[in-house]
Amino acid sequence: MAVLVALGAFLMTLAGGWTAQRVTDRRHLVLGLAGGLMLGVVGLDLLPEALKAAGTEVFGVPAALLLFVAGFLLAHLVERLLAARQAAHGGEEPHGRAPEVGLTAAGAMVGHSAMDGVAIGAAFQVGGGMGAAVALAVVAHDFADGFNTYTLTSLYGNARRKALAMLFADAAAPVVGAASTAFVTIPKVVLGGYLGFFGGVLLYLAAAEILPEAHHEHPARSTLLCTVAGVGFIWLVVGVAG
Repeated sequence: MAVLVALGAFLMTLAGGWTAQRVTDRRHLVLGLAGGLMLGVVGLDLLPEALKAAGTEVFGVPAALLLFVAGFLLAHLVERLLAARQAAHGGEEPHGRAPEVGLTAAGAMVGHSAMDGVAIGAAFQVGGGMGAAVALAVVAHDFADGFNTYTLTSLYGNARRKALAMLFADAAAPVVGAASTAFVTIPKVVLGGYLGFFGGVLLYLAAAEILPEAHHEHPARSTLLCTVAGVGFIWLVVGVAG
């Protein structure tokens, strides 16, 4: 059952990537929506789950929040190092961005999707009701994952074939993750730490890269509305799944 649900997530991820690909003539709206989806996933989904799962504190601060900040800083550091290395070699990347950052970010999305599959499998081990609730949340927000994976890879100047390859990897990841639960159980604390760290990476990309780019050439009200709609969609998904 978990693998069958993960196949639904596979199709939703592809649908999200297809949507991002088809509306390139409205690039600012795509980026505005992607930024809102990412912000919603971080603030309304990843962080609450991370704080529940990794409840331990380090010097008075929840470990999940420390890893959240670490993820944000690491994303910033990696981007700066890659950009500096490319500049030192005389390379000119589109809009001053290193393509490797887009591939790394998309790779993180693939890892997150694999963890979604693990969550589906683990939930069905607990019970059918729990499995159905988690499956609903994962399948719904995998549309956003596919949308963001394609957008991130393309935004940093990678070729279309690379964006499509990352999209298919992201779509297949939940199926692999769900199948793996027959053999592996991930400790709750480790899962919570991972969610916090990944949330920090996503927030950096949304706040420092995607949203500024969305409003750079088209500071229109429609772009802002797309961002708000992205956050609202994730809120709806979280509310229905809860």
